[in-house]
Amino acid sequence: MDVGGSRDEGPRRAAVAERPRPKVDLKALFGLEPGTSWQWTTAVKAAVAMIVSFGVVALFIEPRMATLAALGSMTVLYEKKTPYAYRSAALALVGLGFVAAVAVGSLASALSPWAAVFSIGLTAGVATWLCAAWRVDKPGPMFFVLVGTISTIVPGGPADVPMHAGLAALGAAVGWCVSMSGAPVRARHPEYQAVSGAFRQLAKLLRAVGTKELDHAQHKASVAVADAWRIVLLAQTRGYRGTPEAARLRSLLRWVSDIHLATTQVCMARTERLPDGAADFADEMAASVADPAAAPDPDELDELRRGLRPRSLEGRVYGLLARAAGAARRTPDEAEEEDERGSRLHDDRYPALWGALRSSLTGQSLILPTALRMWITVTVAGALGLWIGLDHYYWVALTTTAVLQGGNVVLTLNRSLQRSLGTLLGVLIGALLLAQNLPLVAVVVIAGCFQGLTQAVVGRNFFYGSVTMTPMALLLAYTAVPYPVEQLAQSRIIDTVVGSLVGMAGALILWRRASATRLPQTIIKVLDTARRCVVEVLDQDVRISDARRYELRRDMRAALVSLRGVYDSAVGDVPRARSTRPLWPVVVATQRTGYLALSALQLENPEPVGTITLQRVDLAFKELVSSLDERRTPRMGAMPRLPAYPRINMELRALSSAMTSAVAQDERAAQKEAERRAQRERRRAQKDVDADL
Repeated sequence: MDVGGSRDEGPRRAAVAERPRPKVDLKALFGLEPGTSWQWTTAVKAAVAMIVSFGVVALFIEPRMATLAALGSMTVLYEKKTPYAYRSAALALVGLGFVAAVAVGSLASALSPWAAVFSIGLTAGVATWLCAAWRVDKPGPMFFVLVGTISTIVPGGPADVPMHAGLAALGAAVGWCVSMSGAPVRARHPEYQAVSGAFRQLAKLLRAVGTKELDHAQHKASVAVADAWRIVLLAQTRGYRGTPEAARLRSLLRWVSDIHLATTQVCMARTERLPDGAADFADEMAASVADPAAAPDPDELDELRRGLRPRSLEGRVYGLLARAAGAARRTPDEAEEEDERGSRLHDDRYPALWGALRSSLTGQSLILPTALRMWITVTVAGALGLWIGLDHYYWVALTTTAVLQGGNVVLTLNRSLQRSLGTLLGVLIGALLLAQNLPLVAVVVIAGCFQGLTQAVVGRNFFYGSVTMTPMALLLAYTAVPYPVEQLAQSRIIDTVVGSLVGMAGALILWRRASATRLPQTIIKVLDTARRCVVEVLDQDVRISDARRYELRRDMRAALVSLRGVYDSAVGDVPRARSTRPLWPVVVATQRTGYLALSALQLENPEPVGTITLQRVDLAFKELVSSLDERRTPRMGAMPRLPAYPRINMELRALSSAMTSAVAQDERAAQKEAERRAQRERRRAQKDVDADL
């Protein structure tokens, strides 16, 4: 990890980014999410899938049951970014989940309304657990609950359950076909998009060097690279992985990963911005992933490299970019067979599903408390709606499900307000449409269009998604069970408000400290993984195999991504967030230490250190882990000198200092709380004395 030589390198530490500040304000409620785009492709597919499935059943079978097919078609919303070979199997499982939700809901509603309530809650809890454990992307459990909810109001008895499930399966099949429609013409588009996305995030990271947005950009780039590895790995089918096209894509994946790690070293060593040409070059590389002719000329970087020492960090980044451009310019037929970067990936193609379920049930996982919170709160919401006599109690449960997907208390409050306000506007639109007595064909087309609009905007702001989703839901519900329009609109508003309030109560009462409680253990996991990486790299008696190197990099990157996810959730878990905010410098120093450990794994011939120094490095990491576990000030003593790796020294010292400050703040906060408690006790005692007098 050569850190010397660049004209811009210096001893100063890169500025710490401002910590995430989730809050409830007008921008959070109505502003568009930065860094996201309008999902027009998903919108068109969602609209087509709903119109086809809804229309076929409504026109040729039974309009009141067409809603089940329409909702079954929402399989099209899942696995939008995964390779088609994997997507075909994953969507089939999603479709089976929809069918199971319909069967359970339909059978329960035939027994009693109370059974229907408990079936909706069970569906919400199980769907949340499975989607989180198996990393099912958005919309997650939402539409499993929606399908199960609507199945409880579709007319019929126990004998009609097979028909209900069959109609949901028909809709799921339509959604499957629409989602897979791109396979014949753009069979490798998802993989190309993933690697291109990694290059684009790399460009943003290069632009963030020397700015206060560095730590956030570093996290986003790491997530993009991890996603690209996952997507490309899923695409390695038996007939494809041996082709020149697959080898070229694997080569580009390894290039973007190596450039990201080299940029990490520059991030830690440079406090000034990089020239814009480097980021522009990375953006051009993103376009060349699918089109070799669009690859930039490596000579464009000559001006940036002029004046840099050959072994400087900045020069190394430019050199890797140039070599990656050379690899991108080669078509699959021109790719060299001896290119080691195009060799097979050292991992299993499919994730271990049972292993993922087992790990989700451990005490350190956030998945189990999240699923339990969803199950209990949704069940209580539906039961409350039924108990107080709401005609559409199932909408209460559905609203609670949508609100609880926020994750922490602050985000849940945001989603609650967005859901309520969006529903108010959406109800007006839906009521106006229903009052027109539209023909069935028009209802089918309009519902599909609203579904498409919802998918286009919901990723940028949940409020606007709620505005467009509500008319679609009203049209589907009215088709299944006709109801007076005015009463339907009024009931929808009341149910939404009640469901939002119950969802807020669930977020405030049930496991609200889950993320904050797990944050120290998550930091410890990152430090322990970083320790293993650094010690194995520096140990001159250990030779790391390619498979072991990949395993360490995978575990280190996963731990880093998890760290930011847990902190972002914990900082919104009020009121416990007050004790979480001081840990931000600790999180940043831990994150940087982890990225430096990742960078060390990239070195082919790292400079070894002596046995005594190696032991002291190992002890330094273990002392940091112990002090964090015991909530005490680290007793580091003299840090081991690592002349070839000074940034590791710097971040370990920064981490020790940040932990000392956090412990001091905890002690002061505890002292103030004890003083306030003693003062309350004195006032209470004085009141008792006054009362006796």
